[in-house]
Amino acid sequence: MAEIKRINTSDLKDCAKDLRVGEKILLSGVIHTARDAAHKRFDALLNEGKALPFDIRGAVIYYAGPTPAPKGMAVGACGPTTSGRMDRFAPRLLDLGLAAMIGKGERSGEVRDAVKRNKAVYLCATGGAGALASKCIKKCEVIAFEELGCESVKRMEIEDFPLVVANDAMGNDLFECGRKAFGKA
Repeated sequence: MAEIKRINTSDLKDCAKDLRVGEKILLSGVIHTARDAAHKRFDALLNEGKALPFDIRGAVIYYAGPTPAPKGMAVGACGPTTSGRMDRFAPRLLDLGLAAMIGKGERSGEVRDAVKRNKAVYLCATGGAGALASKCIKKCEVIAFEELGCESVKRMEIEDFPLVVANDAMGNDLFECGRKAFGKA
């Protein structure tokens, strides 16, 4: 069985160049949530020459919109959103220094190229397991766009969040590799 790597988000930008498609990691540290509506606002802020609500350099964005927290927990269910909906925004953020994205599903060629160009990484979380994912989230606070509700930007502290490398800094793609392995390429 392959080794599971433990990585802190503060080290991810440096580690990303060595991660390979299919590797399993347990990620700890700080991440930010942002979905469709927040990404549209990011784009508008950048077009206006304004700062984003957090430092994008070395950051990790989790495509998720957590449900309200039950008593004793930081969040409710917090599963990944389909990443492809953020594809039109991702290359720009990667070019500005984004270290990693977390979501589910395949990415466009433009995103894969930007991941490679920037020595970044795209990580997949298990879809349909939002209640389990929430157990890895230790703290959560809204930092921007509160009026967007579950789609507001949140700063989260995570511990041992299980992920799989789906796009690596060498340009490899887990979904493409999977299709080839099963004769569907």
